[in-house]
Amino acid sequence: MDGMALKTYREKRNFSRSPEPAGDDAVVRSRKDKGREPRFFCVQKHLATALHYDFRIEHNGVLLSWAVPKGPSINTADKRLAMHVEDHPIEYGEFEGVIPEGYGAGVVMLWDRGTWTPEVDDVDAALAKGDLKMTLDGFKLKGSWVLVRTKGWGARRPGEKPRGIAVHVASRIASLALGDEVLVSSTTHDLVAGSGLAFDDRGEYELKGIDGRRRLFAVR
Repeated sequence: MDGMALKTYREKRNFSRSPEPAGDDAVVRSRKDKGREPRFFCVQKHLATALHYDFRIEHNGVLLSWAVPKGPSINTADKRLAMHVEDHPIEYGEFEGVIPEGYGAGVVMLWDRGTWTPEVDDVDAALAKGDLKMTLDGFKLKGSWVLVRTKGWGARRPGEKPRGIAVHVASRIASLALGDEVLVSSTTHDLVAGSGLAFDDRGEYELKGIDGRRRLFAVR
């Protein structure tokens, strides 16, 4: 089963073109989580067809992943849609760069990282129930959060992954105000320039998405 953990992730990518990590099955086998021990989490800012944020938590040797279109919020009244996507390799948690074309084409930058600790004894059972409470200890995100599968956002067709919303439920908030800043000194321009892609005179570059259409991305 370990060799199947990243099967969907690998099938969607061409690693001869994309700088994304393929992942190591030995890492999957070696990192098995138990109980309420802390483990890695990250949030990546992803300028793709539409800007969104990827929320990833380590569990059983992979990064469980959700795409959050509006990004996380420290306002406890906010409910943010989080769409469940394929599991990613642990190595993806440090990835930054330009995905040149195809699935996920765009720029990926690290927005936050740290550790997450389950507030339940059985993470798999909580995920199956659709109610996973956790404590985040990142550079930006801190305190108690919950991933909840709500009515109307479950699986719609056989085999489709359920979707849910992420809600910050605690009164504890990050000591650093949430902003657009990323955690490293590289700018979007640096990453694109390092990828070998060419800019036009307006500071824009072009990538081809998974649908074959070419789109312009502005560098800020």
